[in-house]
Amino acid sequence: MQISTRQGKESDIPAVLELVKELALYERALDQVSNTEEKMRQDYEDKLFDFFVAEVDGTIVGLSLYYYRYSTWKGKRLYLEDIIVTESMRGSGIGKVLFDATIQAAKASACSGMMWQVLDWNTSAVGFYRKYGTNFDSEWINCNLDF
Repeated sequence: MQISTRQGKESDIPAVLELVKELALYERALDQVSNTEEKMRQDYEDKLFDFFVAEVDGTIVGLSLYYYRYSTWKGKRLYLEDIIVTESMRGSGIGKVLFDATIQAAKASACSGMMWQVLDWNTSAVGFYRKYGTNFDSEWINCNLDF
């Protein structure tokens, strides 16, 4: 199996949204996905996010979607919104390839580091991130407002 990764492009958005829905199903939250291809296309054109895709035999099987944020303490940071590998391809090294590409993007754009979230019950993901020497924060509480 030959895994290739590349920077995403607008024409990849339908496949990207399908991966997002697959992740939401895995996380038992498919009913919470309100994003659409049209919204994603516009947000991508507006440069609100960027992404890498992983392909096997020309089919997109993985995604790393990220954007930049600013920390008053640390400066420019890359925020990894999601890293997704289709269920049939999990455990084949695709997540590592995507995560490494994202780390390189953060370094190449002079970020002071990278941030993301992981569900505490997703033990395989937690174990994956531990291999990178990830700092897990137990002090901060996630907050959000939906409009």
